[in-house]
Amino acid sequence: MRILITGSNGLLGQKLVSALRNDPEVALIATSRGADRTPQPLGDRYHALDITDAQQVQQVFQDSQPEVVIHTAAMTNVDACELDPEACQLQNVKATANLVEAAKALGSHFILLSTDFIFDGLNGPYKEEDQAAPLSIYGQSKLEAEHLVMRSGLERWAIARTIIVYGIAQGLSRSNVVLWAKSALEKGQPITVVDDQWRMPTLAEDLADGCIRIAKRGATGIYHLSGPDGMSILELVYRVGKFFGLDTSVVSPIKSDSLGQPAKRPPRTGFILDKARNDLGYASRGFEEGLAILEKQLVVRP
Repeated sequence: MRILITGSNGLLGQKLVSALRNDPEVALIATSRGADRTPQPLGDRYHALDITDAQQVQQVFQDSQPEVVIHTAAMTNVDACELDPEACQLQNVKATANLVEAAKALGSHFILLSTDFIFDGLNGPYKEEDQAAPLSIYGQSKLEAEHLVMRSGLERWAIARTIIVYGIAQGLSRSNVVLWAKSALEKGQPITVVDDQWRMPTLAEDLADGCIRIAKRGATGIYHLSGPDGMSILELVYRVGKFFGLDTSVVSPIKSDSLGQPAKRPPRTGFILDKARNDLGYASRGFEEGLAILEKQLVVRP
């Protein structure tokens, strides 16, 4: 099975590469902007690709002939999207359209990564068919990308929505809330953390596994893939502190409105995971189990 990954330098992308690079059933095609940053270089299995350039996309697809596309690349900084809607539209919607067109020409199975931020957070946790109502430009762009995929005429498509992905990988351009919490608590300086946002954090390895299950089963439609444990961001930070034996007395709760962030966040998301569990055999790990995996990776990291 020829599987092309976009965003292979990102956190999820690197976990997909790690899981698939030695899989005897898979011919891997990794793509990302710039040079290959995966820990063990992929050589001719890596293609530098700007997905906002339709011509480049067509060329790479023609050269590699993917049977499956797992589209992880996106502009995911919610406030940056709010402040630069044109860049957000280009990277999250136009780029998806470029990939969809190329996939459609080859009859590829197209898998789009999406987000809990397509929901307004008033009625979480959510099922796949629940009504979307994004509060931010980022959420709106991902919903537009979903609609684009659904209405494209692709023979086979799937949408994998997820929530707060955490983990460690090499050369990441952005951190994630778990690594931030650990680092902030280790410094021992006072920090404020929102107590009015509720999520279900997702270990990057589990999300990669869910995407691979969709690909290998040829599954279509929408799937919710997240961790099984729901908590406020404040509780998340306390649980990180407890797991790593760090002092959490430096943490003070704060309300989202007082932060003055450009983008509005949904208060309570979370996913009902029954469909992914039943259709795919998806079994995401609890938060502390995920932290234990992360701890081992931090120890062996060069």
